[in-house]
Parts: sequence; C-alpha cells; structure tokens
Amino acid sequence: MRDLLLSAIVFGSLPLILYRPHIGALMWVWIGMMNPHLLTFGFAARIPFAQLVALATLIGFAFTRRKQAFPLNTITALLISFFLWMCVTRIFALNADDIVNEMWGRVFKIQLMLWVTLMLISGRQQIEQLIWAIVISIGYYGVKGGIFTALTGGAYRVWGPQGSFIGGNNELALALVILIPLLYYLWSTSTRRWLRYGLLFAMCTCALAVLGSHSRGALLSISVMAAFLIVKSGRQVTLLLLAPILAGVLLFVMPESWWMRMETIESYEQDTSAMSRLHTWRMIWTLALDRPIVGAGFDLSNPLLYQLYGENKEVTAHAAHSIYFQVLGEHGFVGLALYLCLGYISWRWAAKLARKTGNAETDLWVPQLMRMVQTSMIGFAVGGAFLGLLHFDLPYYLVGLIVLTHREMRATTAVGAAPAAKPPTTGPTHHGDQLK
Repeated sequence: MRDLLLSAIVFGSLPLILYRPHIGALMWVWIGMMNPHLLTFGFAARIPFAQLVALATLIGFAFTRRKQAFPLNTITALLISFFLWMCVTRIFALNADDIVNEMWGRVFKIQLMLWVTLMLISGRQQIEQLIWAIVISIGYYGVKGGIFTALTGGAYRVWGPQGSFIGGNNELALALVILIPLLYYLWSTSTRRWLRYGLLFAMCTCALAVLGSHSRGALLSISVMAAFLIVKSGRQVTLLLLAPILAGVLLFVMPESWWMRMETIESYEQDTSAMSRLHTWRMIWTLALDRPIVGAGFDLSNPLLYQLYGENKEVTAHAAHSIYFQVLGEHGFVGLALYLCLGYISWRWAAKLARKTGNAETDLWVPQLMRMVQTSMIGFAVGGAFLGLLHFDLPYYLVGLIVLTHREMRATTAVGAAPAAKPPTTGPTHHGDQLK
C-alpha cells in the first residue's frame, strides 16, 4: 500500500512540476530529507524518485518564465566557492574513486537543486511553503519518535530512516534540534487555532524525540538552542516561566539508564565512544598539517588514513564525528575557512534582516523568521561539533532561507518606496500656473 501511495504521489506530481517547477523544488526537499522510499517494503524502494523529480524540475525550470535571476551576493558566492573547492579536493582525494565519486555526486545534486530553488522560490507564500516542506519531511520522524519515547518510557532509542543522512540516532536528534525553531516560527505566525495546537504538539514531541535518541551531543545542542530560542522569540517572560515546567515533564519520562548515559559527559575519559572521537580528531589534525591545502578528499572513514596519521595503528576507521574536523580533514584549511565564512556571513545577514524592516508586512514575519533561522544555526553549530553532517541538506537550506528572505525584503521595500508617477504635461508650464 505504501509503495502504491508513494508512486501515485510522485508520478502524479510530475506533470504539475513541469508546469509549476517551484513545486518540484518542494518535492525535492520532501524526498531528499524525508526519504519516503526508505519507508516502503516493495518495488517503490528501487524507483529513483529523487532523480525523476529533479529531472522534471530542471525541464520545467528551463522553459518557465516564473523564475528569478540567480541571487549573486556574498553568501551565494561563498556557497559556490565552497562547492568548487570540493571539486578541487576531489581530484587529490586519498580514498577509492568509487567512494569519492559517489559522495561528490550526492553533494552536487544537493547544491544544484538548492541553486535552482533560489531561482524558483519567491515571495513570502512560497518561502513558507519551503519551510513547511522541511518541517513535514523531518518533523514526521520527530512526532513519531516523541510518541514512541512517551509510550516506551524512553527505554529505547529513536532512529531515523536507515541509509539516509539522518539514519542514526545522533543525526536524527540534531536534525530535530534544527527543526524546532522553524516549527516555532510557523506557530508564531499562524492564525488558525487548530494549526497552532498541532505545531505546539509537534514541538513537544520533537523535543521528546531528541531526548529519546539518547544522544549526549543532542542534549547539549538542544539546551543551547532552547536558551537562544527564549532570547530570540520575543516572548521571553512566557517561555522563561514555561521552559522549566516543560523540561521537567520531558526529563521525567526518561528512565534511569538515560540519566546514567548523560552523566558520562563529565567522565568522558572512561567512555570508549568519546575517546575514539578524540583519537579521530587527533588523526585529522595530523592529516591536515601534512595536507593543509586540499586535505584527504571525501569520506574520512578510510583505514589508510589511520595507518598514515593515527597514533594507534590498531584503531579501526571511524567517521569524523564533527563538521569542523570533517571539513578540515576532507578539504583542508582552505575548505574550513570557506565553510566558517559562509556560516559567519549568513549569521550576520540574518541579524541585519531581523533588525531592518521595510513595512508593516515584513514587520510581521521577516524578523521572526531570521531570528529562528539563527537559533537553528546555533543548534547546528553546537551539535555539529560532535557529528559529521557537513553535507546534510538542511543547514544549506537555512542559508537559502536567508538569501530568499533578503531578496523578498529588497523587492518589497523597493515597491513600497517607489515614488508616485508624475501626471503627464500637455504643454509648457508657466510660473504663473504654479501660483494658482
């Protein structure tokens, strides 16, 4: 049944995508982030839905007149430069060609569709449609995981769709931390009572799913994110009163085994997982010093790297477990500089947009969206320090939301500030006429 439903949705949307390609951009987000084909058990699991949607979107994009010029600015220039640098480091990669090419292909598809999205999405309505696509795609696992955690008393871990970027418990938890501020934005701007209740329920269950993941890094990131959410929300007093109550309820659900695992944050020297990460980070640092410009290329879980640069030659290969060490090890100090600059400039642009409003309409949604995007970025910056999610779609779409909002605000401000047209004159104007 799932296979038939998913196939009907995707194949039925293809003609509509050809006519309205911005719908294809939304469908790409849904398929790329939710990975619904991984929830099926039959023929649909083998159909390349993402490629079909991408092809239809690109065809529609080529012929549609409903598209904007590519927004070339500092953020997009850094975004493109970072991708081009990954193309350079790919040439010097130390991993096997098939692994490198597969990873580069995934990154290329994500970046290409993001650039296309920046030209297809315009206006507040479509920007919020993009947010809804993101929220539905990942929020499904948060709501489902939160309910599962409540029913089982937190005895089992919450996992994402296996084979995707968020398949692991840690990865899904971080994605949900990023998602909660976007849910809050939709809640704060919605006028329908039933929808606000639904979004509030989604926020609570997503937070519970983060705890249910048993991820220590996610606990740190959701704590920092929640603090920023209170500061950036505009409802500081209300949230300061409600936050301890909500946190107490959520934590009350968790079993003793969860508390014992969280306590190992303080005694990381005795934790095998934590020590293996420290060993991996030392290996990556040694690698970066030896190859400071281009790094080792895609995928650091390569036994050869541990033989060449690891302190303990008997340790098996691990993933980077940090976006910062991952970009350093894969793409050198140049890649790290570009990545950090992209994050910093995006943050500054969001802060500027949150302070600068052009009229009553932008006063209602632009500052709130930008503050929530900043809150999501903080959650990713903290949680990403312990996870190798450098190439995950969602953080790049946060950057895309900033670019889209900036363009929309400039367009709205320009329209609002346009001078009124002067009436045509039919003859010479005399000074005497001006006195009458």
